[in-house]
Amino acid sequence: MKKLVTLLLSLANVGLAATKKNFIIDTDLFSDVDDAGALLLAATSPDVNLLAVNVNYPSSFSALAASALLSHYGKAHVPIGSPRPLTNATFFDRYYFDLGEYASKVAYHYSGGSLPWGHADNAWDPVALYRKVLAEAEDGSVTIASIGFLDNLSALLNSTADASSPLSGRDLVSLKVSELVVMGGSYPSGGPSWNFFGSNASLAAHVVNTWTGPGRMVFAGDDVGKHALTGGPLMAEGPEADPVGRAYIWYGYHRPRPSWDPLAVWYAIHGLGKLFEYGNEGGSGYNFVEADGSNRWVADETVRNQFFLRLKVANETAAEEIDRLFLEGALLAASGRGTERAKQSSSLLPCRSCHGGREEL
Repeated sequence: MKKLVTLLLSLANVGLAATKKNFIIDTDLFSDVDDAGALLLAATSPDVNLLAVNVNYPSSFSALAASALLSHYGKAHVPIGSPRPLTNATFFDRYYFDLGEYASKVAYHYSGGSLPWGHADNAWDPVALYRKVLAEAEDGSVTIASIGFLDNLSALLNSTADASSPLSGRDLVSLKVSELVVMGGSYPSGGPSWNFFGSNASLAAHVVNTWTGPGRMVFAGDDVGKHALTGGPLMAEGPEADPVGRAYIWYGYHRPRPSWDPLAVWYAIHGLGKLFEYGNEGGSGYNFVEADGSNRWVADETVRNQFFLRLKVANETAAEEIDRLFLEGALLAASGRGTERAKQSSSLLPCRSCHGGREEL
């Protein structure tokens, strides 16, 4: 009987594993802290098989911070790509002199994973990483969440046959990608949007205007998440040395932040679920990005695989869902393999109450 129960549990676990969504995140983990929150969601979701994280900002601290976060949340094995040449640039709020920098602090205090402190050069080339993980995945099984600039995806589309696959980048995308979720734009029209123009608007236009189906392309616009402020419960109630909680403190000084990227990743994992509905009536039309990074939705009854999102719940309700998942993921990491790591790191972290002092253990 005991053997039978063990076998049934084993088969159930296999079934659960088989239902996990193959997932790639492409992130500008550098300025706004919501990228860190999005990584927390993906790394701790039981519904995700995280294949890779591609960083689309060329700071070494961005790649190192991605590695540190993945390591803390039990995904140290996940490969990370980063564009070249790498720089040691750090974020500075030159507009309002209000927001703080977090990526280098996370990278240093939580160093770990495939790119520990000082080893950003070991990051994959983003296109090589895309091609490898896509070639190894089952056909039509991969979801890509783009929560930053689209430079890496443009380069993927332009790529040619290599050791990973004889297919062109465009053919590889058509064969392997079931859905591309893009955080950026205004719907039905507006802009320019930061994720479309902040690096290279022509590359954003290249991806959006020429993306190859049959998989869906879904857009979470700048309005989705702007007023859903999250991070407060994680900062106030989460584990003392959780890296994303600390990142939110370092960046916003204990103030919650808009949830652009976490909500885009939530949709990419769960679909419409209880939070979203499609905004384009009848599910037709397509997005077109202009040369300056603005965009407009074009009515076209023949195009049925592009959508833009609207929240179907109040902003507060959406924020509560994200905050719940932030806390669950952080507590899970702290109760397991992350506990000792958090204790060791906490002596190096700024005191919550003194902003810049050191807390002694």
